[in-house]
Amino acid sequence: SENPSVTLFREYLRIDTVHPKPDYDAAVQFLERVGTDLGLACQKVEVCQGRVVLVLTWQGTNPRLRSILLNSHTDVVPVFEEHWTYPPFEAVKDSQGNIYARGAQDMKCVSIQYLEAIRRLKTEGKSFARTIHLTFVPDEEVGGHKGMEMFVQRPEFKALNVGFAMDEGLASPSDTFSVFYGERSPWWIKVKCMGSPGHGSRFISNTAAEKMHKVINSFLAFRESERQRLKSDSSLTLGDVTSLNMTMLEGGVSFNVVPSEMAASFDIRIPPTVDLKAFEEQVATWCRGAGDGVTYEFHQKCMDQHITSTEESDPWWKAFSGVCRDMKLQLKLEIFPAATDSRYIRAVRHPAIGFSPMNRTPVLLHDHNEFLNEQVFLRGIEIYARLLTALASVPPLPAEG
Repeated sequence: SENPSVTLFREYLRIDTVHPKPDYDAAVQFLERVGTDLGLACQKVEVCQGRVVLVLTWQGTNPRLRSILLNSHTDVVPVFEEHWTYPPFEAVKDSQGNIYARGAQDMKCVSIQYLEAIRRLKTEGKSFARTIHLTFVPDEEVGGHKGMEMFVQRPEFKALNVGFAMDEGLASPSDTFSVFYGERSPWWIKVKCMGSPGHGSRFISNTAAEKMHKVINSFLAFRESERQRLKSDSSLTLGDVTSLNMTMLEGGVSFNVVPSEMAASFDIRIPPTVDLKAFEEQVATWCRGAGDGVTYEFHQKCMDQHITSTEESDPWWKAFSGVCRDMKLQLKLEIFPAATDSRYIRAVRHPAIGFSPMNRTPVLLHDHNEFLNEQVFLRGIEIYARLLTALASVPPLPAEG
């Protein structure tokens, strides 16, 4: 008696694509099978060894028009099974219809919702002027560097002729649906402090630890100021402020040896409203203020700050928001607090919206006992079917002749 769309969703959840060794081949084979069943054209693009992007295509009646891109990633983050009520790769459904599995929210639900929305539209005999492409990419959960970041530079991506893209968002515990029109820029910075070494019994001057103390104080004082700014202004969301966390601390060889070098690593997420050059100068000032021999290096430095228009004059947003109004979906527009593959799509100048139609659902991505209710999942298919109808029917734009 289970809805076939739910059965397909649970089948996909059982494919073990968890890091560090995702079974990408099994995921691609499964998705290719579903795409073929739907009559979609299939293309596999190996962006680097062992990393394949699957592209499924529903050809529009006017291929010259820019296309709609539906992106999702196939990989999922690791689990700590001892904290799960049910095995995380069995897709158990409880008596309330909650489906427990890693990837239930992030983001295998969206992949199947895309496909099942297309199945519904095809069954209804629909066709649209604009082509719809679905991309299923690897490695998003480890930065997308061997996935979407490489794919957007390839001729196969350019040939998709993208006009507007949709990618993942977040669940929302309230009645509203979160819509993300931009992302914070992730910076991973490692600060190294060089100092005088010596015996642990002496008061040595100019040590690496003293300098590191000053660095950490400066960084964490800024962290606290941003935390207080978020706490004191109810109009702000996490995506509107800069988050900063010290995530690694290194140094020392023995209890009785004052080390000549120490290092601290920081994960910083910067909203698009911040001047990135000015922020880096602030980082440099903190390091200079700690003394000589203090340097920093980037392990990730995203400089793209493109955001997608949410003005009603924009034809893509007008189509998206119009459907939401018609369906009485309350939207909350936000900057995404973490990072998704949307940033790579926006960086090559394509508008992209992050949207996962999951309201009245706790945010459990990367958490224990990740689940999605089957009724929320099925409602999402209906929402996507309506969105695709509107987006794929956007009239020719001036640039398209």
